[in-house]
Amino acid sequence: MKTLRVRIVGGSVGGLFAAALLRQDGHDVRLYERSSGGLAGRGAGLVGQRDLFALLRAVGCERVAQVGVVAHERIFLDRAGEIRQRQATPQMQISWDHLYATMRSKVPDDSYVLGRAVLAVEQDGATATLQFDDGSREEADLVIGADGLGSIVRCAVVGRHAANGYAGYVAWRGLLPERELPAESAVLLDRFAFFDMPQSHTLGYLVTGPAAETAVGQRRYNWVWYRRVAAAELPVLLTDAKGRHHPHSLAPGQVPEPVAARLRQDAADRLPPPFAAAIAAESRPFLQAIFDYEVPAMTRGRVALLGDAAFVVRPHTAMGVAKAAGDAMALVRQLSNHRDIETALQAYNEERHPAGAAIAAYGRRLGAMLE
Repeated sequence: MKTLRVRIVGGSVGGLFAAALLRQDGHDVRLYERSSGGLAGRGAGLVGQRDLFALLRAVGCERVAQVGVVAHERIFLDRAGEIRQRQATPQMQISWDHLYATMRSKVPDDSYVLGRAVLAVEQDGATATLQFDDGSREEADLVIGADGLGSIVRCAVVGRHAANGYAGYVAWRGLLPERELPAESAVLLDRFAFFDMPQSHTLGYLVTGPAAETAVGQRRYNWVWYRRVAAAELPVLLTDAKGRHHPHSLAPGQVPEPVAARLRQDAADRLPPPFAAAIAAESRPFLQAIFDYEVPAMTRGRVALLGDAAFVVRPHTAMGVAKAAGDAMALVRQLSNHRDIETALQAYNEERHPAGAAIAAYGRRLGAMLE
């Protein structure tokens, strides 16, 4: 296919995957990220999957998969904090921050635009057009929506506002330096740890430091507590310390202190002491509401979706990044295999829509105990 003007909405790893591959094929690529500060430092650890490894090989960055922290076993705690079950299943958590930084280095600074919010995408038979929040417009041969679960580009594909469906529970999260983990939590180190109770699930594991440090004492501990929250209560819970409502999540520092204090007390009352101590040590817990969404088609005309813009999958799958990698590779391959964009995008949809639907269904099965 001839050289294309490709504009990507969303500057996280999914958009960067597509950008790196498209640039290798000689296309004119630019990404627009609505965040003005960039996305570095926002990730923890991720589980490597086949599609992610394949993408890293394709862009010459296989070394990224070797930077992480190994959990040597899985342990399941009882309410008293004693280990009631062990599984000898070693697993590495790859550094999200290192992955992001590596992929970001594949895109020149003048092709990665921060603080530029896209309000809408329009298209005709010849071009797709981005509309920005400052009133400006830009035409492209192809627009890729890699803008996550709050996707704006999604509307250009489905033809209407496409809201995510709330799954009925949230994930409380913490990410604290290993050196700040209390002594009571020492049993959690170098392991995947779990605790289950009715309609609740807690887990935690070590990840690299913010600059991909793997030495003992320089790593971070990542904990997650899934809890039921009624839909009617969600708007209040997603209101930050300044009284602003957020549609999907609250970042570190945005959770009101009375809410954080209640979380710590609930942990002390309900969780094993090692987890309760880890939660108490986190001064800035953050919050992610869990949603589902499946797009009826991943493409329309000259617009394509990838990653969570197309299928919002629950975090239990540990497949979100790998899914985005699989989407990016399939999209670029189909563009290479066909002479016209519409045919290429149709083939991309036929290949990846079933894969996205299967991962989304898997996530719903895993989350069923919390519903």
